[in-house]
Amino acid sequence: MREAVRKLAATVHDQWDREERRRKVHDPMPLTVRFRLADAGLFDHWANILRSAPGTDPGPLPLAGRLQHIVQVYRSVPSARLVVLGAAGSGKTILTLRFVLDRLGDRTPDDPVPVIFGLGAWDPRSTSLRDWMCDQLVRDYGLAARDPDMPGRNLAGALVDTGRILPVLDGFDEIASGLQGEALDKLNATTTPLLLTSRPAQYAQAVAATDVLSGAAVVQLDDLTLGDLADYLPRASRPGLDGGLHGTVWAPVLARLGTRPRDRGTHNVATVLTTPLMVAMARTIYSDAPGRDPSELLDTTRFRTADDLRKHLLAAFTPTAYHRPPTDSDPATGRRRRRHWDPERAHHWLGYLAAHLTRLDTADLAWWQLGTTLRRSTRVLVVGFLAGLSFGVTTAVGNLPVDLVATSHGARFALVRGLVVGLLHGLAVGFAFGMVYAFISRGATEPSRFRVRLFGRGRERRARFLPRFTVGLAFGTPIALVLVLVDRGVVEPLGLADGLDGGLLGALMFVPGAGLGIGLVLGIVAWLEVPSDIRSAVRPAALLNDNRKNVVFHMLVWALVFGLAAGVANGITDGPLRGFLAGLVFAGEAAFGCGLGYGLSWTAWGQWVALSRIWLPLTGRVPWALIAFLNDACERGVLRQAGAVYQFRHAELRDHLAQTFREHASQLPFPDR
Repeated sequence: MREAVRKLAATVHDQWDREERRRKVHDPMPLTVRFRLADAGLFDHWANILRSAPGTDPGPLPLAGRLQHIVQVYRSVPSARLVVLGAAGSGKTILTLRFVLDRLGDRTPDDPVPVIFGLGAWDPRSTSLRDWMCDQLVRDYGLAARDPDMPGRNLAGALVDTGRILPVLDGFDEIASGLQGEALDKLNATTTPLLLTSRPAQYAQAVAATDVLSGAAVVQLDDLTLGDLADYLPRASRPGLDGGLHGTVWAPVLARLGTRPRDRGTHNVATVLTTPLMVAMARTIYSDAPGRDPSELLDTTRFRTADDLRKHLLAAFTPTAYHRPPTDSDPATGRRRRRHWDPERAHHWLGYLAAHLTRLDTADLAWWQLGTTLRRSTRVLVVGFLAGLSFGVTTAVGNLPVDLVATSHGARFALVRGLVVGLLHGLAVGFAFGMVYAFISRGATEPSRFRVRLFGRGRERRARFLPRFTVGLAFGTPIALVLVLVDRGVVEPLGLADGLDGGLLGALMFVPGAGLGIGLVLGIVAWLEVPSDIRSAVRPAALLNDNRKNVVFHMLVWALVFGLAAGVANGITDGPLRGFLAGLVFAGEAAFGCGLGYGLSWTAWGQWVALSRIWLPLTGRVPWALIAFLNDACERGVLRQAGAVYQFRHAELRDHLAQTFREHASQLPFPDR
């Protein structure tokens, strides 16, 4: 347990330290983010917050401070429950990053690990806070290993139940509006120490509808001041001609803000640049990019209102981010990546991804969910077609050498028979796998949190063999029967029988043998699976790679089981040459036909390949190198990685991109869905 906590702490620190560096929080210095005690009526009695003795009525705590004081303020609250309120873009996310990193910076081995949970993904109607946090820890940090001290509980549950996790619950306002009151009730059912962030209006509405968060103190973030802008923007810009702070591109704007604050243009700028989000975007557009003059922000003919100016910054941020190369390196390899994406195409792809999240009503961009907003009929057709294609091509190619070597019908017969059998078998198997996908595709297929290990089998791993074997037997037997009926009812009447099927006895042996073989494949894979390591699941690409390796291993097991069985059986009856040839053909058909079809229809990685690596790029919705694009967007500060998923750096940016995409959807070469 202690080792798991240590690894988790290191992983969380590395994750958010990298994100803070990407956001240039300390380059050249942090913005001055202040907070103060929130208005009365939003927090509990001070006696409950301070855990005072009965009969006492203590006064309030001095909770005002700055970003760098958030850990000290949290520790001054005896209940260890603190709510941070702030408007959109006011710095709540930066505050949570600073809180997590500062807590980890002086953490002792017995202290809990602060972990950020995005509350927008929580449905309090169906899942308790404890179970939901456990699911998130498994998803983002691979804590799926069994707890040796309590059967039936995984490592995530053990850490939560023993108080080793300090929840940092980010985005209470992103919970569906009708569920925020219920979520507050669920939070009040616990005394778990926590830090929670929310926009003020949504939190106040939930409090009015239910109750305050028990034992929780509440602070609210303040707007940035003109002095904060004057301190930060010049230092974040190139030096002026005089080499000092007074000759930067921001000098005319700051001068106007100070001398003519009542002008409409200066009022718009002063209103918009009150949040760290808008200041960061203004910096990216006008300080980091050469040749841009922020004086245009004062133009009231272009920006009549503050909202017009805000929309301008949101619209200009993404193209500007893609006009400069990323500077971060790949954390897995340490190598610099210099991909250059067309800004217009990047804006379109990000718009599709933002609209996808809007339809799913979530902030989490998970690679295994990317195809789920397509029409179900489209998904079934794509998966069935690719599964049928892989099986059909493999069958056609595999039949050629068999008929050339084992029969005297000649090359033309072998070619025609291979094409016909490949087409018919591909149609049958494609239909079967398509129906399987249709049956299991009511939601996104979750990625596997397992890896393959050949040794060290435990009792719980052996217990998974029989259920998987039964599923494989139940699925494989009817598929084998359909293939036999196709051969007997269609191929033979066309005069394409090659005499190698063994007649009635061969059919009677093939059908149950194929079912048993498929059951054995699935059972063996289940036998060899163990939970993934904590560090292997912290990045989306790592989880994707683990799932790809699992599918490749599946294919190898398919090849070994069917290749060995066919080779031995044919070698005994027809000699070693025929046995070797049959084993080779069956191994290829099983791996690239059945194994790949299984991967496409039953696994998250296979569906990712079919929908997100083939269909969505083919229709122009996303780039072909999608993971590289998403990682690059993180380096440019457009997205961020949150465990195993991506998120837009802010909901305002996501909503703007989604709206822009919908407005231009009519110009797409294919329908949006």
